Amino acid sequence: MNIQDIIYARRSIRQYQDKPVEREKIELLLKAAMAAPTAMNSKPWEFVVVTQVETLDKIRSALMFGKFNAPAAIVVCSNTSLLRRPMASKFWVQDCSAATQNILLSAVGLGLGTVWLGVHPIHVYKKRISEILSLPIYVEPLNVIYIGYPADQKAGRTQYDSSRVHWETFD
Repeated sequence: MNIQDIIYARRSIRQYQDKPVEREKIELLLKAAMAAPTAMNSKPWEFVVVTQVETLDKIRSALMFGKFNAPAAIVVCSNTSLLRRPMASKFWVQDCSAATQNILLSAVGLGLGTVWLGVHPIHVYKKRISEILSLPIYVEPLNVIYIGYPADQKAGRTQYDSSRVHWETFD
């Protein structure tokens, strides 16, 4: 599968097989995440891997749109104590989002399905996830990525819309 096929095949998967995700595959996803670019090479990310059913159940209860039966999750966070440059601290959302996208795309290549669940900037979600995972005050959750083997297959697609593309100026 070439990179374009992987990008088109990336879909939000909300139903998963009752099969655990191998630790080796999760580690490959984390390596891909940490290959993402960051502003000023700040690398503000922290990742919490969750595979225990009890903790996954708490996460499912904490997020309005997070009720799916995934056997694993990666919670992507920013460690604000690592952001020593004032300008770098303004880009942690983009930095951690780039890492998230690398996880989503790499999962496709590994035969896994994912769904990205937003946490930041909703205060109540941030508070709940922080409490469930015992995050220190300087670690802020951006999102939860559920991971598992898809229970169904979705066709690849692009959502290209030429009316949304502007060349040289926006007119």
